[in-house]
Amino acid sequence: MTAAASAAVPARAGDDRAHARAWPPRVPHTLRPPRTSLWFNLEVSARRYPDKPATVFFDRVTTYPELLHQAERVAAWLAARGVRRGDRVILFLQNCPQLIAAYYGILRANAVVVPVNPMNKADELGHYIADPQARVAIAAADLAPALCAADAALPPEQRLRYLLVVHYRDAMPDEAFDGEALPAAWREWLATRHPPPALTQGRVADWAEAMACADPLPPHEVGPDDLAVLPYTSGTTGLPKGCMHPHRTLMHNAVAAAVWSNGTAENVGLLVVPMFHITGMVVGMHTSVYLGATAVIMPRWDRDLAGRLISRWRVTHWINIPTMVIDLLASPHFDRYDLSSLVFIGGGGAAMPAAVAQRLLDQFGLRYVEGYGLTETAAPTHHNPPDRPKPQCLGVPFIGCAARIVDPQTLEELPVGEAGEIVVSGPMVFDGYWQRPEATAEAFFERDGRRWFRTGDLGRVDEEGYFFITDRLKRMINASGYKVWPAEVEALMFRHPAIAEACVIGVPDPYRGETVKAVVVLRQEARGTVTEADLIAWCHEHMAAYKVPRLVEFVDALPKSGSGKVMWRLLQEAARAAAPAPV
Repeated sequence: MTAAASAAVPARAGDDRAHARAWPPRVPHTLRPPRTSLWFNLEVSARRYPDKPATVFFDRVTTYPELLHQAERVAAWLAARGVRRGDRVILFLQNCPQLIAAYYGILRANAVVVPVNPMNKADELGHYIADPQARVAIAAADLAPALCAADAALPPEQRLRYLLVVHYRDAMPDEAFDGEALPAAWREWLATRHPPPALTQGRVADWAEAMACADPLPPHEVGPDDLAVLPYTSGTTGLPKGCMHPHRTLMHNAVAAAVWSNGTAENVGLLVVPMFHITGMVVGMHTSVYLGATAVIMPRWDRDLAGRLISRWRVTHWINIPTMVIDLLASPHFDRYDLSSLVFIGGGGAAMPAAVAQRLLDQFGLRYVEGYGLTETAAPTHHNPPDRPKPQCLGVPFIGCAARIVDPQTLEELPVGEAGEIVVSGPMVFDGYWQRPEATAEAFFERDGRRWFRTGDLGRVDEEGYFFITDRLKRMINASGYKVWPAEVEALMFRHPAIAEACVIGVPDPYRGETVKAVVVLRQEARGTVTEADLIAWCHEHMAAYKVPRLVEFVDALPKSGSGKVMWRLLQEAARAAAPAPV
């Protein structure tokens, strides 16, 4: 068939010919990532760039050789405490240089990183110790007490044996606490030196002990097919599930992200997306280390700190969620900041409002580039071409990825423009759920010699091969890019003694995109005594802040189907219909 004849054939929904028309001409459709462990990337960059900043943290520079040394000492400390190939080690930190050193140290020890969201509370943390059978954890000093409390509630045979405690202060220069370099609200948080917490039947050590460890390094034995990271994702039912990512899946997208964004060793990236999250981990941390680039690290979001760091360090690449950009542009000090160094800005997790994207283009010549991916897919499966992005669009299938739109019931492929479930196949897709063979089987199907992963998201594809999300099969709420699973929030809320029933839904929010609402039936004896504010305050004590319902509505009964199931969609549709129109 000639090229002209081929182009005349109508494209199916997801036909790989369609998005070829939008494909950046400088970018390969597939690539061969290094057949090594992720650890090797740090070793190579340290040899190539002996004087280059690997990280910047409140103006404290850590060079690549320094980062390598720290990671090796962590590996030696872990090996001396019995960590062996394939063992799982918890990593429980906000963004900081020690997180990167600890992460790569775990890999150097041939072990597996279990990244945990630092917003989780003690009631949520026990699962992350027990499910992966972790016996060692590395945690920030301010977060460690919650981890210890969760550990104490577990049966003795499931508890931690060692805990390595990190203070952010140790990675900061003294002058960071002078002037306006540090947000005032963060001073006490970052400056405080916390007393060592107590493990019920384990030993607690300080980061300095690991850095002074003189034990030999173990042989590095793992390769591309060995398990590297076990990030957890929640779902429609039950507790969060671990996603088994070997070195090769993360390596592929780390390299592909570099190629897609025209990355070089001269990149200076603002690393504010959390590194426990798959996007910050892969596109932020791993891509930067692979390139030998510099990561300017923020432990949390603060719009004026971000503006100062972009200006001072001449940041070139910024991966974010749209609410961060909206917040920065709204700063009363915005005219003080110089964004002229930025050459690439993009992200995902929520749609970028068209008006904000237009302002970036008009004022700075920047096209906001949206992408799409899941924990199960090592971040992007789709991305907008940097030179031809479409607004509020997932983009085209990423390097090496095949994507289709299928009927959720029959799994048959659907025509262009028709909505169905997005399914993907490619080298970035995880191996399956940790110790959940049934859930793994439900998430995949075989067709045309390929293994397809069901994303659970409904979407459509246009004639040019760009994908758009339309709805979700799963009950997931997207609040400022954070994924909130109603079943998980409901399970936590049912622990409150006043709650008889609860249904959690997502409702429109002008800033967060969506926000969490709980529709609650109180026990008879609690009616008139427990308020909406009481429940919200209780939730703040027992779950991560982004999961906490911002809205609570008391009802006498929840609508139910003939089989007794709560009709959550009916409640959600009613709440959305009553919401004010977006501005």
